[in-house]
Amino acid sequence: MEKVGLIAGNGKLPELFLNQCILKGIEPFSVYLFESVEESVKEHKNSVKYSVAQVGKIISYFKKNGIKHLIMLGKVEKNLIFSNLKFDLIATKILLSTKNKKDKNILKAIIDYIESENIEVLPQNYLMDEYIAGNETYTKVLPSKNEEKTIEIGIEAARMLTDMLTDIDAGQTVVVKDESVIALEGVEGTDKAILRGGELAGKNCIVVKMARHHQDYRIDIPTIGLETIKKVVEINGRGIIIEADKMLFIDKEEVIKFANKNKIFIKGIKI
Repeated sequence: MEKVGLIAGNGKLPELFLNQCILKGIEPFSVYLFESVEESVKEHKNSVKYSVAQVGKIISYFKKNGIKHLIMLGKVEKNLIFSNLKFDLIATKILLSTKNKKDKNILKAIIDYIESENIEVLPQNYLMDEYIAGNETYTKVLPSKNEEKTIEIGIEAARMLTDMLTDIDAGQTVVVKDESVIALEGVEGTDKAILRGGELAGKNCIVVKMARHHQDYRIDIPTIGLETIKKVVEINGRGIIIEADKMLFIDKEEVIKFANKNKIFIKGIKI
């Protein structure tokens, strides 16, 4: 049987990935990083827990089980990198090798080390085709003709954010209203950027979330789910635009039902 490794953080993506492995007859071996991961991840027969600071033990576990490919999925809170963790020798070497301590650079250094041990790190869309956002409007509500110009401006702003600021830990989301850019996502994440946009501009904002032009899908894949849509509703927003073929859309049925109930739109656009 084909094998694959999983380094699992918080959120639903690791659980969804394990389900896809089972459906496709692939045997997963998981290392989960926190007690707060989904119970199904912890309870899987090939799952073990190691700290994010125990890189040596994580690699040893995969090598012992003959893993040649692995995927990294789930959230790792930014403050954990510098919390009171006891880093093993390999983790310490990786941290010292990074030119700065930005999340992206640390993860890239970890990936480089893993691959130097002859274990390929797979993109986060591996086996996840059914969750890829499509080029379609998912909801009963549609953007108005007047809003289409605002959406175009939002897409352009998101593209500038993701293409020009490649060395900065900026996000991939903008909030727009009335042909103006209201908020750009920084290190705070999508949900807080949405709330900030709503606070600045009031109701009827539109959220635009794009992938980076040179997205490294081994490190990160843009994702929306129920919590994202709840934030759009919380600010009395009009809806959200997502990039087709480049993002994951999880809990789709539940999210669409919630969006329709609250009369907001969800539209995938292929760029």
